[in-house]
This record gives sequence, structure tokens and C-alpha cells, in this order.
Amino acid sequence: MIDDMFRIETPPQEAIDAFHENGYAVFPAVFTDAGLAALTDEILSRQQVAEFLAKPAAELANLPKPNRFGERPWSDKGPCAKQLFDAPLVTALLQTVIGAEYHFCHSLFNVHMRGARGLGFHQDHHHWNHENPVNLAERHKWYIQMLYYLNGFRRGDGSLSIIPGSHLISPLEVTPEQLLTEEYGRRAGHRFKIDHLELPPGSMVFLNARVFHGVASKPLDSPQRYRLQTNFIFKEAGPPHLHTQAIPPKWLEDASPHRQKLFQRQPYTPGCWEL
Repeated sequence: MIDDMFRIETPPQEAIDAFHENGYAVFPAVFTDAGLAALTDEILSRQQVAEFLAKPAAELANLPKPNRFGERPWSDKGPCAKQLFDAPLVTALLQTVIGAEYHFCHSLFNVHMRGARGLGFHQDHHHWNHENPVNLAERHKWYIQMLYYLNGFRRGDGSLSIIPGSHLISPLEVTPEQLLTEEYGRRAGHRFKIDHLELPPGSMVFLNARVFHGVASKPLDSPQRYRLQTNFIFKEAGPPHLHTQAIPPKWLEDASPHRQKLFQRQPYTPGCWEL
């Protein structure tokens, strides 16, 4: 257990303003040295991760998802990862944006080796593409990702790119390609452009899941052997989202009352969005 995972406990107002305006806020190198080292070791020491990293390049390239390993949901957490449920900075950010009524949705981690493919621009608010009444009611509720980049990334090297302001655009209205055109910009009264991020180790991106975002491929000649990233997703109180996970009983054994409240929601099951 690390006393302080993050260097700050309260987000600056300019970060909150950027989140509302652009759909995301960046917290560069926000982990403490001890927190970053402990969480990184906790993930890399897992047997499945160690076995993945030990595979030869030819075997990595022939995996179903070449040069990539990850878990979703990520249920086998160590003590440092569990602190990311409700560290003071996490709680302050969520309560400032959502208020008191929010839940933990799910989490994941990814290891992207050299040669891993990227991910095109997309949104992760899964209610938008379903027309039944439950989904229509949930479309405008908060669904937030906390993306942690443990060893950072250079621009174009497994990096994150975001289209600021696109959290206000429905995917039913326009594709990412159309969104970036001059014609759409004239119609919208605002020209949309891409922010290509570059972050030092131990950084976090606080992301509105409605914003269009994508991930660059990891070049074969990257100086960084792998990119290590975790993602904790929180949702406004209400029905489950597509990946809302069942809570493992062991998470409840030592959970504080606040953490227990984060877990008090139904997991996603087929048919749960039907009335």
C-alpha cells in the first residue's frame, strides 16, 4: 500500500474548465515516484504479463491481436491498482464533474509492444447506438475514463489523439472523417482539429467517453519496447453500460463504505437494456 499515489489531491480549476470545453484534461506526471513504481511492478509481475513479455517477436506477431496483451475486465488487482478506485484526486475529479451519484463501471489494462496496431477515432458511450427507451434516457449521462500511461508515450508511438469538442457531437450525426472537414466546420461554426498528445511517464488523461479519440500504431523501430496503460471507467448512477462488470466478492472484503457505494450497481447482462 502506497500512502500517496498522486502528487495532488485536488484538480486545478483550469483542468476542469478544459475538460468541459474540450472533452478531456491532461495531468502530466501526476503519479508520485513511489506510486508509479509500485503500480508498474504490480502489473508487470503478474504471471500472464511476464509470459507475454517473454514471447519472441515472431510469436507476438502471430497472436490474435498481434503484439498486444490486455485484460477487460481487470479483476485481479493488487493493492496499488485498487487505490485508483477512490484515491483523493479520483474522488475529487468525479465529484466535481458528476456529483455524488456515480459508480465504478469497469477497468482494463493494455500492453502494446512494437508493431501493435492503432485504433481509429471512436467514442465509447455505448448507449448512443441503441434506440430503446433505456438507452435514449442514458445518452446524456456521464461516462468517464481515467487513462493512466505508466511509461508514457511519444507522439505517433502508441500515442493518444483526441478531437477536442467532439464530445458534443453525436456519432449518429457525423463520422470522424466528416467531422474534420472544412465543410462540416463551416456548418458547425467551428473547425474541428486533432490534438496529438505526448506524455511523460506517470500521466493521466481524464476523458469524457463521448469525445472522439484514437490510438496510434506502435512502430517496429520504436525506442520504447512497450506502452503500458490502464483505464478506469466510471458512470453516472443508472443502468449498466456495455462493459459494466460484475464485482468480484474479494473486492468487497476490505472495501470502505465509500468504495462499497461505488460497487452498488448491476452488471451488464444480455437483454438488460430491454424494458
